[in-house]
Amino acid sequence: MKSRSAHPLLILVLVLWLPACEPSATVAPDAEPAAVAAVDRQRLRAAETDTDNWMSYGRTYSEQRYSTLDQINEETVTDLGLAWSFDLKTERGVEATSIVVDGVMYTTSSWSIVHALNARTGNLLWTYDPKVAKDKTRHACCDAVNRGVAVWRGQVFVGVLDGRLVALNAATGAVNWSVATVDPELPYTITGAPRVIDGKVLIGNGGAEYGVRGFIAAYDVNSGQLVWRFYTVPGDPALGFENKAMEMAAATWKGEWWKLGGGGGTVWDAMAYDPELELLYIGVGNGTPWNREIRSPGGGDNLFLSSIVALRPDTGEYVWHYQTTPGESWDYTATQHIILADIEWEGKTRKVLMQAPKNGFFYVIDRVSGELLSANNYIDITWATHVDMDTGRPVEVPGARYEEKEFLVTPSYLGGHNWHPMSYNPDTGLVYIPVLDFPANYAQPEHFLYRPGVSNVGTDGIIGSLPDAQSEREAMRPLMQGRLLAWDPRTQREVWRVEHKGPWNGGTLTTAGNLVFQGTADGNFVIFSADEGKQLWDFPTRTGVVAPAMTYAIDGEQYVSINVGWGGAYALVFGEFVQAESLPNVSRVLTFKLGASGQLPNVDWKPRVVFNPPPPTGDATTIRIGYALYQDICMGCHGLNAVSGLLIPDLRGSAYLHDAAGWNAVVREGALRVNGMAAFGQWLSKEQSETVRSYVIQQAHRGQKLQQ
Repeated sequence: MKSRSAHPLLILVLVLWLPACEPSATVAPDAEPAAVAAVDRQRLRAAETDTDNWMSYGRTYSEQRYSTLDQINEETVTDLGLAWSFDLKTERGVEATSIVVDGVMYTTSSWSIVHALNARTGNLLWTYDPKVAKDKTRHACCDAVNRGVAVWRGQVFVGVLDGRLVALNAATGAVNWSVATVDPELPYTITGAPRVIDGKVLIGNGGAEYGVRGFIAAYDVNSGQLVWRFYTVPGDPALGFENKAMEMAAATWKGEWWKLGGGGGTVWDAMAYDPELELLYIGVGNGTPWNREIRSPGGGDNLFLSSIVALRPDTGEYVWHYQTTPGESWDYTATQHIILADIEWEGKTRKVLMQAPKNGFFYVIDRVSGELLSANNYIDITWATHVDMDTGRPVEVPGARYEEKEFLVTPSYLGGHNWHPMSYNPDTGLVYIPVLDFPANYAQPEHFLYRPGVSNVGTDGIIGSLPDAQSEREAMRPLMQGRLLAWDPRTQREVWRVEHKGPWNGGTLTTAGNLVFQGTADGNFVIFSADEGKQLWDFPTRTGVVAPAMTYAIDGEQYVSINVGWGGAYALVFGEFVQAESLPNVSRVLTFKLGASGQLPNVDWKPRVVFNPPPPTGDATTIRIGYALYQDICMGCHGLNAVSGLLIPDLRGSAYLHDAAGWNAVVREGALRVNGMAAFGQWLSKEQSETVRSYVIQQAHRGQKLQQ
């Protein structure tokens, strides 16, 4: 069987100039004239010295998320207040970093919707909605999120959840061109922010678990024509290899991985660029499935999974790589934030690359050669003891690969650090990491069936679920930790920490005012001193925050802005497990300045599942089958053990529990497709669908008993 993603017809890039079906922008009736995003090669390369603007995702190509603006500082921060807010009017996770150029803010909400705002007032200039089909979320592991846009010479570029890359007129929001970067028949998604380098816009994709072959591609900014594509994993060897790098990588794989959807390795987030070295650095994700025993039976490092890869941005040519987790089996991606810096190292200035990927180690790498300089774990981990500096490989703990029996692994599949950006302050020399710290149980599945278009992790979903007993769940709560960690990359040691109420807190921003900014999962925007971690200020956001803040200046006045709106993988999967109660999603842009005094209205949102289950159906065997199917197919959206965070309906309160025919119409036939509930009839027979209903009914009775 040949890999679908390797067929030449399916890698054809379709460029559509102003297609009739392409949505148009909506311009506000009282919109002010929008300044053109006059960003070019010279401005981006000089972004370090342009303190007023935030012209790319991490502010500069080095992705440090550090600003020299210091009007807001330790002494003045107590006078900081809300200047304006803008309602994004979506109800899913908000993860974008806003771009500000010459007084205009370009930002995104969930569903890849783009807004242009007056950065001084928050007044809307225009909105572009790409009209993503709501059931596309069936291929989105981690919510309908988007992390932002890129700008270049009067254009705004957005990667759309369904795989399109769209170029918009920065002044009007009109579509200049749109390109399908992926075969729309395959389960790719885009959630990351594009980058622009010398007239080429770069974008990767997601969807590894669902059965795709990862790549990053570059497109001409003026036409949308494909310039180059670099695959991150090899395809079917019988079809030949695109380049020497793929031939080299293929030697590290076993079995017939291309028959499991293509191998994975998607480039869904991290990119950084060194203009002096002319090197682009990308982070590569997990395999399909996570479990190497299934994906590559017999072992192998499986390049370039979980790797940092250096490429030539003009051509996509491979230069070097470093693999953080050889032969990964835990979803330990290396797609987490990459930071470039020049630091003193053993008496010399070294050009380094720093990353704290999911696996729990912090890496300092020579970005010229790819040489590992140091590595140390930034949280306590159970899967490995250390990184061997002679080989550059982690020294694994026996049994960590769960081949023979289950293994409790820290960090979990959400990692010690996920997508939430960290930041680096050259004044303090510290990196500020939003840390996750909790375990997950892994075990080999009783049976594995590869399902194209459905999440294929290759682990036992029941073993990895929550215990049924509420007392055992309560005992697990203290294990679910989240913190802000100040890390010294030179000594590879913690300098200070701030413990949060739970995991999944926002990314960080740091400034020359000796400040670190972070939003939290429990609904606060907080500022700390960068040198000591002392809390200096906070503001109630009325919703959980996962996005990072950014800062800019207009006419000598500094602003700090952050997008808020609870959501993402943790909010969906873990439901109400950690939080005392679910958090609402109120999607907004919040912007602050000194002397302002704005307030947000209280959110009257008291979520509660209304339990009214029918009598239990199915025997213990039937329910266990439904339990396993639920964990494999439904859990990613509706929550572990059918407990939702209520951003997506909690199935335990569904009226369809009383209606087997209606349940099947929704689950198998897609009767609620327009609301985002895709059809799963390809993978669930009527009998299997009924076992899932029986399991959810059981969980509804348990929930009802706890609520009484």
